[in-house]
Amino acid sequence: ALPSTAARGTVSRIVPELTVPATVAGPLVDVVVTEHGVADLTGLHGAARADALRSVADPAFTGSLM
Repeated sequence: ALPSTAARGTVSRIVPELTVPATVAGPLVDVVVTEHGVADLTGLHGAARADALRSVADPAFTGSLM
């Protein structure tokens, strides 16, 4: 679980790709929970996984996640 934004709502924590090493490898994450909902990533790959993550991002940032 994590807030969908950081820096007082000015930065999305849901991003199109990582620019730094992650603490947990993406394929090991099954569920992401934000204040906008729950994304069950179990068994999802590629576009389906991206769509599920966009669904729990802050609406102000979903356009930049396409």
